[in-house]
Amino acid sequence: MQFNKCSRCGAFFMTNDSVCPNCKPKDMCDMNKLKNFLEEEGAFSSIEDISCGTGITPKNLHRFLSSDELANYDFSDLNNGPKVEL
Repeated sequence: MQFNKCSRCGAFFMTNDSVCPNCKPKDMCDMNKLKNFLEEEGAFSSIEDISCGTGITPKNLHRFLSSDELANYDFSDLNNGPKVEL
């Protein structure tokens, strides 16, 4: 285990995850919401479109879209819209 900074809230914690134990349930809920949105909508043009449709912040969307859990989705045509600082 190592000392990490939570990707979601910025708190420091000791686990191998990228989010702290307090944010883990929120992350799982947002990931499920994102998967449902992708399955139902099918067509979207930008990170902003997905963010508006799901309520998930662009910062968290960038993190989710690069995860292994969404590897079977093709985001190559996705217009990232405005630059989001990670």
